[in-house]
Amino acid sequence: MKFIENTLKKIEPHVSKGGKFHVLFPLFEMVDTLLLTTPAVTLAGPHVRDRIDLKRLMSMVIISLMPALFFGAYNVGARAMIAEGIANPAILDAFARGMWQILPIIVVSYAAGGFWEVLFAVIRKHEVNEGFFVTGMLFPLVLPPTIPLWQVAVGISFGVVIGKEVFGGTGMNVLNPALLARAFLFFAYPANISGDKVWVASDAFSGATPLSAAAATEAGGSVVDSLMRAGYSLQEMFLGNHGGSIGETSTLAILIGAVFLLLTRTASWRVMLATLLGTLGTALLFNMIGSSTNPLMSLPPQHHLVMGGYMFGLVFMTTDPVSAAATHTGKWLYGLLIGMMVVLIRTLNPAYPEGMMLAILFGNVFAPLFDYYVVQANIKRRKRRAQ
Repeated sequence: MKFIENTLKKIEPHVSKGGKFHVLFPLFEMVDTLLLTTPAVTLAGPHVRDRIDLKRLMSMVIISLMPALFFGAYNVGARAMIAEGIANPAILDAFARGMWQILPIIVVSYAAGGFWEVLFAVIRKHEVNEGFFVTGMLFPLVLPPTIPLWQVAVGISFGVVIGKEVFGGTGMNVLNPALLARAFLFFAYPANISGDKVWVASDAFSGATPLSAAAATEAGGSVVDSLMRAGYSLQEMFLGNHGGSIGETSTLAILIGAVFLLLTRTASWRVMLATLLGTLGTALLFNMIGSSTNPLMSLPPQHHLVMGGYMFGLVFMTTDPVSAAATHTGKWLYGLLIGMMVVLIRTLNPAYPEGMMLAILFGNVFAPLFDYYVVQANIKRRKRRAQ
């Protein structure tokens, strides 16, 4: 660590103001604050004694994503090996095979998105925004492993530039950049981001995902029976040994990350709980209403929780501190809205069986409005007390 510190001290005069390479100071600052704590200290109170800054807060999210990433690598590799005729692939072999396939996606995501982050930092003469460390990892995990790499670059570029930088950078964006990037790819290149065959690693192996199997249920049929016929029991979907986006299939792996986020107080439990309650309440209401023409209205609430990208979105996307509501009451309203919307979209829109991505983006749009009215209501109450 001392070697790194001394090396950075030697480089700093050359990239500081007046130095030959001063335009590269944002890049130097990014590396410096990532590896070392800041030398600046407060000399007088009040102040908080804490080594956690924004970069280290983002690192907490990265750590929480590791279970989903590691399982996703194993799942991708195992299914590719099964497609090649290997009935029971070894765990380490499957993991290595899957990591070999998804690692280029992660590298391209960080390289393309990082290019725009550094470019805007240099132009605006400010430090590199920390939020991209998370965005660059979240985006690959919501993609199928067969996504063309050039689409990964285009998608993350759209998310970073249009979703964040045009609004001023980290802390200023209205929509979640990773979700906006995925939404862009979904509507621009739907053949590579949705469907039954997009995610598998071999043309010899394909099959309906749980969501597409549920959406294909004929009128008057049982969605649960359709899922069982396709090989998707509740336990199977919870464990995640099936097709889907890289990091979204295993509810168990995602919940391990959720526990870490909650224990470290990195994510809001209010948003998670409100989203969960909104989903369960809306699904139960549809179950009570029923429909002879729409079997999805009878889908049990617990199935919504383990299908598609619901749990990944609930844990890692809804809790984004920038695009989510900031007030306590606003967080409850924000989460309830997302939970209700995901069931509405999945149930009433047969053309789009997923729902979670659009529901979160919809919630992002309303989050500032929730906070505004909560703050205004507090101001009015304080005025009445003062009078």
